[in-house]
Amino acid sequence: MIREPIVAGRFYPGAGNDCRADLEQRIPSQPDLSGVPQHPIGAIVPHAGWMCSGGVAGGVFAAVAQRRSPSTFVLFGAAHMATVHTAAIFAEGAWETPLGRVEIDQRLAERVCSQTNLIQPDAYAHETEHSIEVQVPFVQHLFPDARIVPIVVPPSPAAHEVGQAVARTVGSYAADVFLVGSTDLTHYGPQYHFTPQGAGPEGVRWAKEVNDRRLIDLMTAMESEQIVAEAGAHHNACGAGAVAATIAACKQLGADQAVVLEHTTSSEVLGGQGVGFMADSVGYVGMVFGRSTS
Repeated sequence: MIREPIVAGRFYPGAGNDCRADLEQRIPSQPDLSGVPQHPIGAIVPHAGWMCSGGVAGGVFAAVAQRRSPSTFVLFGAAHMATVHTAAIFAEGAWETPLGRVEIDQRLAERVCSQTNLIQPDAYAHETEHSIEVQVPFVQHLFPDARIVPIVVPPSPAAHEVGQAVARTVGSYAADVFLVGSTDLTHYGPQYHFTPQGAGPEGVRWAKEVNDRRLIDLMTAMESEQIVAEAGAHHNACGAGAVAATIAACKQLGADQAVVLEHTTSSEVLGGQGVGFMADSVGYVGMVFGRSTS
């Protein structure tokens, strides 16, 4: 089965040369590695259009590339479709992007499914979900030999158990895996029907400095079991299930450090590109989890 791209040409360039050129602009050639764990195990990246969030994601993938060259990326994605109630793994075949095809690590996917009934093979759950797709070209560009295991994780109370099951598999088979979870943070403004602090600059500032920060503090403390409830109560993550799974898996695999590489918003990014104040704003964070020794 081949999963074809659904947001190429909208969230990121749809032609191969254009896509690669855009990636080269988003990925720093000399990333700042201060504070980045010597052995990164996992990361959190945003999944908006690259114009807004590609720089945050690019910084994370670039930092990881300086430390490791894993053979497989397990990509935990958000479940934007309300019809997805169980973690869904794309277990065989390949994903197509403007850069070509990247193969699924079918053996690892099968082993993951054998560990738990919390993760079910369901390629169709990935058909209209973009949160994993926008990460795949970064993997192809920086880690051309790597394979992927895409898993959509809904924001259920068992999301952290999904990550633990993946970690058990990775640990049992000593798989050379890097974990990536994707979420955007507070969606603030009239467009998102969320304006508890008003539709002006103060509200946008509150969304980043207070509401985003509530979740980031839990992520930094690696409190995976509290992530889904926090996001449900304060509307500060659309991929809470993916975050909870990633952090739980990283902890089980030995992560004891969590580093925020960048925290910004769409309004700040677009403002830096000459766009005036926008009442609608989305938060983005790039984080890396790991340990000081390999």
